[in-house]
Amino acid sequence: MATSLRPRRSVLYMPGSNARALEKARTLPADCLILDLEDAVAPDAKEVARTQVAAAVKAGGFGLREVFIRINGLDTPWGAADLEAAAAAAPDVILIPKVSDPEDLVRIGRVLAEAGTPEATRVWAMMETPRAMLAALEIADAARDPLTRLAGFVMGTNDLAKDTRARWVPGRAPMLPWLMTCVAAARANGLDIADGVYNALADEEGFKRECAEARDLGFDGKTLIHPNQVAPCNAAFSPTPEEVAWSRTVIAAFDAPEASGKGALQVEGRMVERLHAEMARRVVAIASSIAAREGA
Repeated sequence: MATSLRPRRSVLYMPGSNARALEKARTLPADCLILDLEDAVAPDAKEVARTQVAAAVKAGGFGLREVFIRINGLDTPWGAADLEAAAAAAPDVILIPKVSDPEDLVRIGRVLAEAGTPEATRVWAMMETPRAMLAALEIADAARDPLTRLAGFVMGTNDLAKDTRARWVPGRAPMLPWLMTCVAAARANGLDIADGVYNALADEEGFKRECAEARDLGFDGKTLIHPNQVAPCNAAFSPTPEEVAWSRTVIAAFDAPEASGKGALQVEGRMVERLHAEMARRVVAIASSIAAREGA
């Protein structure tokens, strides 16, 4: 299973109960949009949100943006109806909250199969419970069963902090073991993974710092709670011109006829191996995909 090279730098939550927000979502420079039926929607607005989100997805007009619908949990009064509506609307992704066991994903997969939802609609899992942290690899391994359609993880760090009582501190040291466990589990199964949200909207420098930290930890992108966070997030998770130039140099070195059969080369005074060439090809592919998206 190969990780997709589709950019997923910015993953913006939009409340499904807010019709104006759903319309605005079609114009925002986010790579992914989560049309939310869960945390962002009050109980008395759940049914209206479900109807609005399903209609918005069916209407389309989101361009190259990847559209997620986050449903309520199947153990809530709204979850079953949410899943039915999402299955019929067929977004790019259905996001399942509070996944704690692989069997949760098997059940979802059966519903989607019975509903005839196109195979192009994938499933992502919210990783946000203590039990999920202890079962991260088993949950990620569910991607090996095509029925589950599992293609990615989203970290639900607010719920994780609530349930574990871990404190929010700069650098998120209490959460680092869980974050890296989920990154490793995702990568072991060819899944993409998005970091959790940054709550302090007024703290722009803190947000940029956490984006950089998440990028360095290996995340593909970060979930966002406000459109103002999209641009700095995209910048943090995009390869720099220098990284792209170096990657092209490495690729050219290994593509040269004289490099045939060699496992390592010296390039501009640095020793690089074929694994570095593979990494370089990914950097160039992501940069090209971003450039195509921004030029569209």
